[in-house]
Amino acid sequence: MNAPRHRPAAARALDPRPQRAVGLPLPVAPIKASVKLFGLLLMMFAVTMLPPVLVAAIYRDGAGMAFVQAGALSLGTGLACWLPLRRHQIDLRNRDGFLVVVAFWFTLSLLSAIPFMLADAPHMPLVDAVFEAVSGLTTTGATVLSGLDTLPRAIVYYRAQLNFLGGMGIVVLAVALLPMLGVGGMQLYRAETPGPMKDEKLTPRITETAKNLWFIYVGLNLLCTAAFLLAGMDLFDAVCHSFATLALGGFSTHDASIGYYQSPAIELVAGFFSLVAAVNFALFFFAWRARSLRAILADEEFRFAMKVMWTLIGVAIAGLYLSGTFPPWEAVYHGFFQTASVITDNGLVTAGYPDWPHWVVLVLLLGSFFGGCVGSTCGGIKAVRFLLLYRQSQREVKLLIRPTAQIPVKLGNRTVPERVMQAVLAFYFLYIFAYCACSVGVAMTGVDLITAFGSVAGCINNMGVGLGQTAGSFAPLNDDAVWILTASMLIGRLEVFPLLLLFQPSFWR
Repeated sequence: MNAPRHRPAAARALDPRPQRAVGLPLPVAPIKASVKLFGLLLMMFAVTMLPPVLVAAIYRDGAGMAFVQAGALSLGTGLACWLPLRRHQIDLRNRDGFLVVVAFWFTLSLLSAIPFMLADAPHMPLVDAVFEAVSGLTTTGATVLSGLDTLPRAIVYYRAQLNFLGGMGIVVLAVALLPMLGVGGMQLYRAETPGPMKDEKLTPRITETAKNLWFIYVGLNLLCTAAFLLAGMDLFDAVCHSFATLALGGFSTHDASIGYYQSPAIELVAGFFSLVAAVNFALFFFAWRARSLRAILADEEFRFAMKVMWTLIGVAIAGLYLSGTFPPWEAVYHGFFQTASVITDNGLVTAGYPDWPHWVVLVLLLGSFFGGCVGSTCGGIKAVRFLLLYRQSQREVKLLIRPTAQIPVKLGNRTVPERVMQAVLAFYFLYIFAYCACSVGVAMTGVDLITAFGSVAGCINNMGVGLGQTAGSFAPLNDDAVWILTASMLIGRLEVFPLLLLFQPSFWR
């Protein structure tokens, strides 16, 4: 005889197994939650293939099918991950968030490379296509492509779009959409947002924060596009260069980059918006909410960053003028633009910068480690970390004089917790160690030392400008060196720790 379909209430009450209300999502193991979220993110990324298809249709350049195929693969992979788990709820722990971020970046790097490989031009091999895609997504701007002026417009636009998406972080974009999918997303935001003060909230809900930051980002891109149009660019170039400038990504539509235009106005616009993009986007949110710039001007990290940047800009301008490289006015706008671009890790360049006085080029290269403010789109170590290291050094000197004194490290009116200081010191050590290790690795492939150390600095700082053989393009490097530089871009973008976690045995227990 068949068993009854429904158990009596008494039997259900005695059953020790947890009961689930009808219609609620099923609880799911963390790994399955990660797979489901991973699938959702891939499906969202598939949508980003539509704008390049539209550009290909407008310009009739024949590159549209490559983006259709890449989008279909991303959508299919996402559906394969999401469909079996669509009825299960997503509840991620912190380490699951880090895992999704890292896995998504690696998978996205491969999927983003597909259009470069499938399009008739440039029809790149795997190593070069992945390098180009990672460079765009990490907003590095290093390139192995040449002949940009003759490439299909859809490919040129796609490179700029990779900068745009990577600028604020593709995962932050996803967090803004996750509430519609029933996902909180705090762990992902903390994993993706750089900086030591990751726990500070801008609004009570992290999703509202992500949306507000995204609107600010888009608004600044519109302003930058308008400024480039007024400076003399056509609409296509203005849109692409605004994507590259606000993302501090450095992908241009021309081989000569900004130097193609020979325009002081365009250089000044690019330099100004590079400095804007190096500001903590949270400060723009605070200023917009308060309808006042006081929130920006009162921020200690902002003031410190601007002091350092304008000092280096002044040094570069003086060096270019006193060395006789440029007359006064040209020294001003060339020095302002190129220094702002390199220090903020933008990577847009003017022709002939490698021929500047060597000490000026060295100052710019070292300045790329500085980056900008935490919460900006820049790369590098970030201003607040340098500020905290400086304050820590001051404290150590004072403790040599008064060993028993209690001297806290302060940032503004707040005392910085020792745990944060330890994290900053650990990050600084790991960052420099990664830089040295990658530089040695590139040198071991047969690359000369100047090129090795210069190219790794350009990639790990997400700056995109190299020295030696890579002063203009990274195409002369061998495949092994290119793979190492690809890894260094991801290390710099994810700020070491998320990648390092994956190599800890305790992470997988």
